[in-house]
Amino acid sequence: MPHNFTVTHSELLVDAPILALRRDTVTMPGGGVAKREIVEHLGAVAVVALDEGNRIALVTQYRHSVKRRLQELPAGILDVAGESELDCAKRELYEEAGLEASDWSVLVDLVTSPGFAEEAVRVFCARDLTVVDRPDAEDEEADMTLEWVALDEARSRVFAGEITNAIAVAGVLAAAAVADGVASPRSTAEPFDLRPTSMAERRKANGSDLKKPS
Repeated sequence: MPHNFTVTHSELLVDAPILALRRDTVTMPGGGVAKREIVEHLGAVAVVALDEGNRIALVTQYRHSVKRRLQELPAGILDVAGESELDCAKRELYEEAGLEASDWSVLVDLVTSPGFAEEAVRVFCARDLTVVDRPDAEDEEADMTLEWVALDEARSRVFAGEITNAIAVAGVLAAAAVADGVASPRSTAEPFDLRPTSMAERRKANGSDLKKPS
C-alpha cells in the first residue's frame, strides 16, 4: 500500500500579498516525520493568443527575481475571489495585451515548482482576436512591451534559450504541437483540479481580500 503522507502540524511563517510560506510536519514511510517548507500561492493563468497568421502575442516584462526582462505569455494570478480561470485569462489578455478573443480552449496545465511551491498554472489558447484599448499599466507592467511572433519562430526561441519563462515554454510548445496536429486542445469546461486553495481559503475564512495577508 502506498504511504499516506499525513500533516501532523502546520505553522505559517510568512504571509505576504501574493504568496505565503508555511512549514508542515509530515509523516514519512518508516514511522518518522519530516518538516517541509511550502510556498503557498493562489494559482495563475496564461494565454497563448494566436492571430489569423498563426502569430503568437508575446510580452516582454522585467522580472526582479532574475534581474532581467523575459519574453512571456500574457498571464496573471487568480487573485479575485470567485473568478473562474477562464474569466481571469480574459481579464489578463485584455490588461496586458489589449486583446479580446471569441474562441477559447485549454492547452496545458502545469505545476511550476512542485518541490516547494503550490503554484499551478492553466495555459489557455485564444483565437478569433479583436484589438481593444489596453488600460493604463502600473509598476513593471508600465515597462511591458508586446510583440507578435510567428509560432514557429517562438518555438525556435525556446530551443535557442531566448524564451526561458517556464510557463511560456510550456505554452509555446503545446501550441506548436496542436498546430502540428500531434495534440488537441481541451475544453475550458474541464475542471482545474490543480488550482491551489490553501492561501485563498485561509484569507476568505479570515474575511481578508485575496490580495492581502490575513
